[in-house]
Amino acid sequence: MYRNFIAPSRGFTQFSHELIRHPRLSSDAVRLLTWQLSLPEGARESLSRSAERARIGACAFTRAKRQLKAEGFIHERRVQGPGGRWVTQQLVSNVPLSEAQAAKLLGQSPASMQVAPSPRIPAVGAPTTRPADGHPGKDHGENTSDLPPRPTPAPAPALTPALTPAPGAPGPDVREEARALVGVLPLLSPALRHVPPGMREELARLAAAWLAAGHTSAAVHEHILRGLPAAGTPVQRPGGLVRYLLRDVPPVPEARAPVPSRLAGTRECEGDHVQATLFRPVGDETLCWSCRADGACSSA
Repeated sequence: MYRNFIAPSRGFTQFSHELIRHPRLSSDAVRLLTWQLSLPEGARESLSRSAERARIGACAFTRAKRQLKAEGFIHERRVQGPGGRWVTQQLVSNVPLSEAQAAKLLGQSPASMQVAPSPRIPAVGAPTTRPADGHPGKDHGENTSDLPPRPTPAPAPALTPALTPAPGAPGPDVREEARALVGVLPLLSPALRHVPPGMREELARLAAAWLAAGHTSAAVHEHILRGLPAAGTPVQRPGGLVRYLLRDVPPVPEARAPVPSRLAGTRECEGDHVQATLFRPVGDETLCWSCRADGACSSA
């Protein structure tokens, strides 16, 4: 094997050989990590944006990110910044870091300097500047400062024989299910116990859009729980957090086809393959026979 290497005069990044040859990182994971590490100082590009620019598909990006987080190259946490806005902090390192080391590094950067939520205008209006400290008063029914102005209803045309719901509008059954979905939020987590009753109708309208799109109540609850901060982190405005989590309605995931019987008992190899490779493990091994043989030859 002959190799020709000409060192670049500018625009280069040094990487450890152990990182490039990591046995438990796929090629997509290595490409995503090196792409992030090659960004200029002060860049705030998110991992998903880097994967999009690197032409890494959604499934491959999810797998690559999971591998990098498992190996300690990527750490994430959600914090509440000024004005009650929630932001996601992402830390990318060229060496594996423990949770304590990552928390120390993330604590040195203010939340406003991390990856912030989308700048799109929320469905209920622009965020307010009211301080996020403290809890709402006992009279939750009067906490209507976050509600949007009520639109003036248009006059009904004369001689209308019957009123029909607008196309795509949730039906009565969906609205009732959405109200029940919001009503049990305090039972899901202690962080959701103080959702203001004055916001429940607004949250029910957002939840109804999820149900009308085909999502189940269990799926909506699971999405909300995934968006909550880590245990022990106080939530100053739980109603605003739920509203932010339900603002955008994603498409319903396609049902996966049943696994053929001939693939039962197989496992995807975690080695570096161009395409996903399945093998039938004998014990708890995570690499196929070819990757194990290559590792044995490399260590010999």
